[in-house]
Amino acid sequence: MLKKILKGESCAKCRLCCIFDRYDVWETPVFTEEIKNLIQHSRPDARFVTKDGGYIFRVDELKGDELFSCPALTENGCMLGDKKPFDCRIWPYRIMNVGGKRAITLASICEEMYSRPLSQLVGFLEEGLAETIFRFADEHPEIVKPYYDGYPVLLFEKEKIV
Repeated sequence: MLKKILKGESCAKCRLCCIFDRYDVWETPVFTEEIKNLIQHSRPDARFVTKDGGYIFRVDELKGDELFSCPALTENGCMLGDKKPFDCRIWPYRIMNVGGKRAITLASICEEMYSRPLSQLVGFLEEGLAETIFRFADEHPEIVKPYYDGYPVLLFEKEKIV
């Protein structure tokens, strides 16, 4: 989904979006039942809990510098390929609830994207990605995360004219 703006080679080398520490474990992606079952088929030890109609990883409390790696992450990248959950397909863009309004934000941990001009990041959203993200969130409200300090807001959802 982001191939026009983000190089796959950069993602393959980095993988930061697939590894979580105790401060960002809340950001693990939301999975459909189909994707959850795909992961469990290959990784039976992967544990999930329900979240508003979707599934997230069950992660035991992480201590100190302990990390949690997504069970779908392999040495060759994500085992899900084109079946990645929506959260992963739009990362480092995030959809968050900011004061009761949905907004698209940016995870600053992605150096490749965070170093780009703001006009390019917002422009890419305005070319149709924002509409896709908001439409998906209409159908899957469980992907909307609460706003977390430090995530720059790039675009608020436009008011719907009735």
